[in-house]
This record gives sequence, structure tokens and C-alpha cells, in this order.
Amino acid sequence: MSADTEGRDKACCASCGIAEDDNIKLKDCSACHLVRYCGVECQRDHRQQHRKECKKRMTELRDEILFKQPESTNLGDCPICCLPLPIDHTKSTLMACCSKIVCIGCDYANTTRELLEKLDQKCPFCRHPLSASEEEHERKNLKRVEANDPTAMRQLGGIRRNEGDYDVAVEYFKKAAELGNADAHYDLSRLYGKGEGVVKDKNRKVHHLEHAAIAGHAFARHNLGCEEFRNGKYERSMKHFIIAANLGHDKSLESLKKSYRRGLVSKKDLAAALRGHQAAADATKSPQREAAVRQEQEAEAAKAARSN
Repeated sequence: MSADTEGRDKACCASCGIAEDDNIKLKDCSACHLVRYCGVECQRDHRQQHRKECKKRMTELRDEILFKQPESTNLGDCPICCLPLPIDHTKSTLMACCSKIVCIGCDYANTTRELLEKLDQKCPFCRHPLSASEEEHERKNLKRVEANDPTAMRQLGGIRRNEGDYDVAVEYFKKAAELGNADAHYDLSRLYGKGEGVVKDKNRKVHHLEHAAIAGHAFARHNLGCEEFRNGKYERSMKHFIIAANLGHDKSLESLKKSYRRGLVSKKDLAAALRGHQAAADATKSPQREAAVRQEQEAEAAKAARSN
């Protein structure tokens, strides 16, 4: 449809052809926004004729949203140092008292200061005393759940899933997902993919993967790339891998390297993904985070030496 034709079509009802004036206000098709109608009856009469074009445009609009490069991951920044949180969950800590995700560097700096000054251990963000037991930790988490905190809901859903209570886990994941938690969408995709606590459903799996990916979830984006690759849709697969690599996802970058050797991705796109991946990794670095990692490595080495 040309711009002139589209302009004429939108100036009058797509069904009866009546033109818009002061007394007649046309409304867009809410799904595709390509055509306009003077009323519900005309829209109903034109539905069969418009359905194919509408569906095509809806798919195009969905892909525009789906393949847009997110500015950051769904995790955002550490609330203390304001640097991007790494996508590796082992390098950050979820505080049960305030549901804030604090990077390993800020947690390390806070713990070091408390030890040196002989202070009581407190949350590095809200300064609430840390939990003395698992029971107290769960009570704090439940308090955040009662406040409709999606991060806490997703955390509690994960605990129930690990305990084997899939029905309750799904309930918490769904509530968190409805509130926009990308991790909950990712968890639901895994449950629907395996049929744990829910009926196995590939369409629902992809649905939740897409919601998580749009929000900046690098692992969900990588899984979408794998889904498209298995379906033989290599161009779409490469787009997903490139977006995930730009978010710092290592496996997506490796997938792009392998695909380049098979001729599925261009040298230019691979080079851009390499630069994007490196930029994402560099953005998450800080002296405190590197010191925390060194301390963990030293502790693991000492533990291994003692066991030998």
C-alpha cells in the first residue's frame, strides 16, 4: 500500500467509504492501525476482508518490538554503585529485606567495612539487619510479597519450585510476570517447556520467552535464538543471538562464531557483536567487584587445599 493510497484509505471508513467530518469521527483498527472505521458495525462487516492484512501488520509490529535492542538488561543497575548488574546471578545478591539486587562489589565493600569496624551486619542498601536464619529470611520475603513486590514473588516462587510445590510456584511466577518481572516470565517459559506444574505448551513457552526478551533478559533472548535455529529460521535466530551478545551473553557470542563459520552471519555483524559484548562486559567491571571475585577465588583455593 502506497503512502497516498494509505492516506486516502485512512481519510474514510474502510468498509462503507464515508469520509470523516465534524459529525463523523473515524477510529483506527486497534490491532494494526492501518485502516479506520466509522463504527463497530462497519468494522465487523469488513473483518473478513481485512483479516489477512491486519494479521500481517500485527506480526510486523510485534517483530519491531521484539527485535529492538534493549538499552540494558532487565536487571538494570546496582542501586549503590549505579553500574550495570552482571547477568551472572552469582555476582550479585538479592536482599530479602528490601528486594534490591546489590552487586558483589558493593556487598563485599560493605562486609569488609563492617568487619574492620566491628559493626553488626546490615543490608548495604536499606541498612536493615541481615537475617539470622532461613526462617527469618523467608519471613522478610513474605512481607515483601504482601506488599506486591514482583521480585519477592518471583524469589518465593523459586523457593517453592525447588521444594517441588509447582502449583504454588506457578501462581507466584504468574503474579510476578503480570507485574512485569522478566525473570518470572523466563521461569514460566522453563516450566511450560518441561511441563512442570503446568501442561507442556510450546506456544506459551515462546510467549513468555518473548516477554522476558523484550524486557532485556539475555538468557531468554538466547533461548529464543535457539528455538528459531531449530525451526530453520536462521535470520531471526541470528538477530536474537546478536541482541543477547550485546547484552553480554557469552553463549550467544559463541553461537554467532559457529554460525559465521557456517556462513549464517556476516563478518560485519559478528564484529559488531564482538564489540557490543566487550562493551557490555567492561560496563560491569569495578575495582570492588574484581576484589570480591579474587576473594572468592582465594577462598575456594584454600578450601581445595584443605580437602587435599
